Amino acid sequence: MDSQALEVLDSEPLQRLRYIKQLGHAFLVYPTANHTRFEHAVGTYHLARRALSLLDERGELDNVDAEERALIPLAGLVHDVGHYPFSHSLEEAGLPSHEELAMTHFAHPSLRSALRHTGFEDIESRLQALITGRSQTPLQGLISGSLDLDKLEYLSRDARMCGVPYGAVDVDRLLHAITVLDSDGGPRRVGIREKGISALESLLFARYQMYRNVYWHHAVRSATAMFKRAVRTALAHGELTVDAVAHSTDEGLMQRLRETHGNEIALRLRQRKLYKRLVDIAGEEVPEDAGDWVAECPDLVERVENKLAAKLQLQPGEVLLDFPAKAKMIEVDMPLLRKDGTVEPLAASDGTSQLGIHRIADELHARARRLRVFAATSRPLDQQYILQLVERKKNEVESDLESDML
Repeated sequence: MDSQALEVLDSEPLQRLRYIKQLGHAFLVYPTANHTRFEHAVGTYHLARRALSLLDERGELDNVDAEERALIPLAGLVHDVGHYPFSHSLEEAGLPSHEELAMTHFAHPSLRSALRHTGFEDIESRLQALITGRSQTPLQGLISGSLDLDKLEYLSRDARMCGVPYGAVDVDRLLHAITVLDSDGGPRRVGIREKGISALESLLFARYQMYRNVYWHHAVRSATAMFKRAVRTALAHGELTVDAVAHSTDEGLMQRLRETHGNEIALRLRQRKLYKRLVDIAGEEVPEDAGDWVAECPDLVERVENKLAAKLQLQPGEVLLDFPAKAKMIEVDMPLLRKDGTVEPLAASDGTSQLGIHRIADELHARARRLRVFAATSRPLDQQYILQLVERKKNEVESDLESDML
């Protein structure tokens, strides 16, 4: 690691990542899943340097500005600096995305000083553009894209640390297959060589398997739903601020939650007394386009949960509704370099694709998802009622709540 990157790594915002678990509450199911965002950041930095070295050896960086090249490893290092405690849970709860929060951490004196010592003009805004996918550099896809280095790093690490066989990824093959090329006469961008297609398909299937077996495991989702509700409750009562949450560590935030008035959920999480499933419905059984509001409208979901709790003679916060979504789980948008030198989209606008897995992408997404209702105390709950509930449109649910017809 060069001296500039080391100074960035030693800054307080990057050191905070040592105390934020990469997989949130997955450690409650997979005891060895205690790896951190810090380790992942260092790993992504390492892969960025390897990818640039391979591209440079082939002369593919000759027309790329030297500063743009130098920013890529730094962007890999800081891409998760804005992360909340416990992974992506709080973004699901309606808080701003961790990518957008990066700028608030760049303003920290120790990180701002380290970034300024690089000598790059307007470095904070340029790194922010890379992290959020808005940079115009042809190397943007290495940091945020279909085959970015973030995905290569975390899938392998997550599988290894959880002790599961699902996340095997041929990282070396993919790094050697990454290329920078013209696409449909447009600006140059990151693409993939034909020799890397099978490895890319394996990566996409590994991602599906990790969501199905690890990230969306029922106990992980129970803990995640409980944590989200605990934080939302503390925010609603003014006992926490979004800014305080965004700058906390895992244990720092949990300690604050346990001290908030009446917040028993945090105590249950500490003791691993997770809410149990009242309903667990396979995603394939939920009609297409139904239930989008469950993943997208946390305020509405909370109102529905409170209504369900009242029906079941439980207290607000003791019933939780969960239907996570990751629509782009198997989406790939990048150019393909054929062996004969021709370039074509990996996935065309007419739905055709060079990847066989694309033909079943929607089905795999549905298979990975589960519609669940968790509760603090076991109660009978009609599965058909929950299905009918999520089939309603957002405005219909809102209307039913207003008229007390839910």
